[in-house]
Amino acid sequence: MTREEFWALAGQGVVLLDGATGSNLRRAGLPVGVSPERWILEHPAILLELQRGYVDAGSQILYAPTFGSNRVSLSNYGLEDQITQLNAALVRLSREAAEGRALVAGDFMTTGRALEPAGEMTYSQLYDIYREQIAALAEAGVDLLVAETMMGVEETAAALDAARSVCDLAVLCSLSVEADGSALFDGSAAEAVVTLQEMGAAAVGVNCSVGPDQLEAVVAGMRAVAEVPVIAKPNAGMPVMTETGEALYSMGPEDFARHMRTLVDAGAGVVGGCCGTTPDYIRQVRAALGR
Repeated sequence: MTREEFWALAGQGVVLLDGATGSNLRRAGLPVGVSPERWILEHPAILLELQRGYVDAGSQILYAPTFGSNRVSLSNYGLEDQITQLNAALVRLSREAAEGRALVAGDFMTTGRALEPAGEMTYSQLYDIYREQIAALAEAGVDLLVAETMMGVEETAAALDAARSVCDLAVLCSLSVEADGSALFDGSAAEAVVTLQEMGAAAVGVNCSVGPDQLEAVVAGMRAVAEVPVIAKPNAGMPVMTETGEALYSMGPEDFARHMRTLVDAGAGVVGGCCGTTPDYIRQVRAALGR
C-alpha cells in the first residue's frame, strides 16, 4: 500500500487501528526480562486470539508485534543476529490472524537512545538500525509501515528517511507526547506533523503516554497544520501500579470510546488504542463512530 492508497482508504472514513499488544501479552503471562518476540513465537495462540479479536471488533489495520525487532532492542537478549527471521515470523503470524480481513503493518519503535548532542547515537547509526529492520519488514510482505511510540521528531525523521530508501510503502508516524503535546526527546506533536508530512509520511499523530481525555487540544493543534490524516492511539487512561508491578488502567471501554469520539471531532482520522486497551475497547470505538 502506497501513501496515496492509504489516503484513499482514509478518504472513505475514519480508519480504525487495533489496540494494545504488550499490556495484553503481560496479562496473558509474558514474563519480565524475556524477549517479547521470542515469547510470542513460543506462544503463538495467544497473539492469534488477541489479533483475531481486534479484527472481529472492527480493526482495519493490525500492528505486527515487531515493535522491538531492531538491532538495539534484540541485543538485550542476544538475538541481534536474528532480525530478518524474527520480523518475518512475526509478520506471518499477524497475517494468519488477519485472515485477509485486515491490513498488516510492519511496526517499529524508538530505540530509546537519544541522538547527539543529547545522547551518543548519531543520525547515521539510527538510520542504519531502522533501515535494517524496515528492509526485513518489507521483505516479509507487510502492507504498510508504522513508526510508533517515537520519542522525538528527529528520530522519527531518521526512521522515515530509512523507510523511503527501502520501499514505497505508506508510513504512519506517531509520537509519545505529554498532555501539552511536547515530545520526550525533542519537538512537539504539531512540529512532528509539519516536518514529517513534508518528508512523505502518510499520516502523523500520537500514541501511548496519556489517555484520550487529555489529547483534545493536542489533536486539534495537529489538525490545524496537517495536510495528512492525524493519528490518535492513546492509552486507556493513566495507569496505577500495583504492589506486584501490574499496571491497572483507569478508563473503561465505554468512557474510552466517548473520548475517542471527541478526538475524531477534533480532527483525528486514524484511531485506535494503546496500553490497557483490548478488543472490547475497539468494538466500543467502532460503535461510537457509528460503524
